[in-house]
Amino acid sequence: MNDMADQKLNPKLFDKDVEQAPIRKGFGEGLLQAGEEDPRVVALCADLTESTTMIRFAKKFPARFVNVGIGEQSMASVASGMSAMGKIPFFSSYAMFSPGRNWEQIRTTIAYNNRNCKIIGSHAGISVGPDGGTHQAVEDIAITRVIPRMVVIAPCDSIEAKKATLAAAKYDGPVYIRLAREGTPIVTTLDTPFAIGKAEIFFTPKNGLEIKVGIIATGSLVYNAIMAAKELEAAGIGAKVLNLPTIKPLDEEAVLALAKEAGAIVSVEEHQRKGGMGSAVAEYLVQVHPTKQAFIGVDDKFGQSGTPSELVEHYGMGISAIVSAAKKLVSQS
Repeated sequence: MNDMADQKLNPKLFDKDVEQAPIRKGFGEGLLQAGEEDPRVVALCADLTESTTMIRFAKKFPARFVNVGIGEQSMASVASGMSAMGKIPFFSSYAMFSPGRNWEQIRTTIAYNNRNCKIIGSHAGISVGPDGGTHQAVEDIAITRVIPRMVVIAPCDSIEAKKATLAAAKYDGPVYIRLAREGTPIVTTLDTPFAIGKAEIFFTPKNGLEIKVGIIATGSLVYNAIMAAKELEAAGIGAKVLNLPTIKPLDEEAVLALAKEAGAIVSVEEHQRKGGMGSAVAEYLVQVHPTKQAFIGVDDKFGQSGTPSELVEHYGMGISAIVSAAKKLVSQS
């Protein structure tokens, strides 16, 4: 059944007036709550306090907040030092600059030393829009998931982002959380399950349709994946959608179960096709259950200026592109 109540999803998910909120907003709410629950939580920002939604934490806990200025490398190193002294530092910037600009400091001062730091990469993906290719991080999943000990999370909406932030505060070790800038449809509810390392089925077709394709999605494009599955259902093609918020560690059990049931997988992410979530899925499946797979994402290109919606369509990540990829896979099986 694809009943939203059964799956604890937003009952308005398929309505035209479905609520929207920036995914980064949930991080700001989660950080404030984490700070209220644990005095060890501290926050650092690279001169983007409002944009990364750290402002509420900064106002309530000014003695636990540091604006390091435009110095992302120093910010990572300071966070590592704070962690060594028993703090739980969250540090944020645009994903293009953190983890983009300070990757080596994250690798060496944080992950290599197994510091309990939380890296928050805001404004990820091409949906940043008019800021253009220099500010559109579509490589960040690749460069973080390759680092040993690093947990990588891409929440699908603001509610899941808050849950991910609270979970990261309780997790002992380095975590990267990827956030989108623009308003994103609210897919989940407060009751939707979330745990680091766990994936959840977000759509199963009605009427007993045989599952012909599995759609594995992460981050801001989970909504598009669900809408694509709904269109496929109307066309008589059974598609099941797996929300994969934690890219590393991969929920291997859930991925394998879907691959065995469907026989074909479409991976959907607002990231380069190479090195991202789809690659993580393929790397695992090729070892245990080789499966036909199509990759929805940016195809070896840089971003450019435009509105978020037109960029998603231009780079082949819209609902119709997901539907087409799924139909093509099904026709080949």
